[in-house]
Amino acid sequence: MLAREILEYLQVRPGGRYLDATVGAGGHTGLILQAAPETQVLALDRDEMALETAGQNLAEFGDRVSFWRGNFAEFPYPDHQFDGIIADLGVSSGQLDIPERGFSFRQEAPLDMRMDCRQSLTAGELINHSDEKTLADLFYHYGEERLSRRIARAIVQQRPFLTTTQLAGAIAATVPRRYRYGRIHPATRVFQALRIAVNQELESLETWLDRAPDGLAPNGRIGAISFHSLEDRLVKHRWRNHEGLKVLTKKPIGPQPDEQHANPRSRSAKLRFAQRQETLETS
Repeated sequence: MLAREILEYLQVRPGGRYLDATVGAGGHTGLILQAAPETQVLALDRDEMALETAGQNLAEFGDRVSFWRGNFAEFPYPDHQFDGIIADLGVSSGQLDIPERGFSFRQEAPLDMRMDCRQSLTAGELINHSDEKTLADLFYHYGEERLSRRIARAIVQQRPFLTTTQLAGAIAATVPRRYRYGRIHPATRVFQALRIAVNQELESLETWLDRAPDGLAPNGRIGAISFHSLEDRLVKHRWRNHEGLKVLTKKPIGPQPDEQHANPRSRSAKLRFAQRQETLETS
């Protein structure tokens, strides 16, 4: 996703060392490894399935790519010097397309949504055991759902919910008729909010935005692809206010029309880049 734009701003150099903070299936890592000879990439992900897939997809590059499993916010950035860092903050196609992961309501599946299956908290736990106010606040703040209180009240009255389709159907039945046939499914924002909460995505992103620049070499570049306004605002403000970074993209960069046509999931993608200044002091 956004391959041309990433290469333009990352400026991959021969022999450079790069970090893919959210490797997914390995698309961006492969892009970097192909861009210049003798480049090396350290690829992170907290999803074991993603790392297995990336390992298979990137096997041709041998020891030029290495892997680290964990939350990108927990990586020891000050111990490394990367010429560039990139993070794709979206849910991977693998997570969306495997029903049993529970990220999508397009097919029936358990209410899971964990990116790291080692953790105990699931979407089902949140939906079935949180009080009404907690759910309403979650839907409003993480999903920007205007009908958050109405939906939370209905969920508490009708639970327990066991599957994604069961929950999505209840939400659709709760909202006014005009919302049921809009551009997006009425459950979309609620599912976004649940996913963010289960995986503590915004807390992790805030930590990453503060810590990741410590892993940049002087003049190294860092990029992030976000998919909703909550993420994009964090990236914009944290980098703009970081003393050691120079923002390279005053406005977010979106995909070209040809990419949007080929990959509809890319339509909401927003790319921002910043560059470390030589005066940056690591914490």
